[in-house]
Formats: sequence, C-alpha cells, structure tokens
Amino acid sequence: MVCNDSYINAKSVCFLLKKIYLKYFHLGVPITLVLDNARYQKCKLVRRYARCLNIELLYMPSYSPQLNLIERLWKFVKKQTLYAKYYANFDDFKFAIQDCLHKTNTSFKSKLDTLLSWNFQSFENVKKLTV
Repeated sequence: MVCNDSYINAKSVCFLLKKIYLKYFHLGVPITLVLDNARYQKCKLVRRYARCLNIELLYMPSYSPQLNLIERLWKFVKKQTLYAKYYANFDDFKFAIQDCLHKTNTSFKSKLDTLLSWNFQSFENVKKLTV
C-alpha cells in the first residue's frame, strides 16, 4: 500500500510507478496500469517515466466513472469511515481508512465482491432509434 496524505501530483504518481515497478518487474510480465484522465496522470513527466520503466499506461474514456471500479471502492470506504463518525485527530482518521482498506479481503469481502463487479450496461447489440 502506498499512502499519501498530501496533494497528488505528477511526482507522486511517478513515485507510485516506481513502487509498482520495484514490486513486480522481477516477475518478467508486462505491467499495465489503467488510469482515469487526471491531468497529473497524463502529463509528459508521468508518460516518459512510465516508458522508462516499461509500464504501459492505459487511460479510460473521459467521463466514464462506471468503468472506474476505484470510484465504487472509495464510495464504500467513505460510507464505512466518514458517515456519522467523528475523529479527534487526523491520525485516527487515516487509521480508519487504512483499516477499512485492509479489511477488503476479509470482513468486507462479500460486500465488495458484488459492488466491485463489472456489472454495468453495455450498449453493444442495442437497437438504435432512427428519427
């Protein structure tokens, strides 16, 4: 897990790329990251750095949150950690989020298995109305 309690920018994305590279390059398999279109993920610095690390960056279509499973996960984490909850300090708040994320494969697995599925409407083979 990579934690960042500051702003996300191109340098922090490059830091993440390096962490992923160091963890997986020895497996000898291609690394592809699926990203949204945030400016700091699409800038020249990030694209060049990914190329140097031999990491493919695959960008989702604009305005397609239904394809971005992380949006569903964040919504779940917010519901578990923010709604009607008070944290006396920032460290308690961070711990609650990290604890929730650590429980994704245990306590919350059954809930997340359905929430993080690829069930969404496809527009293939749909009759089109002609006007």
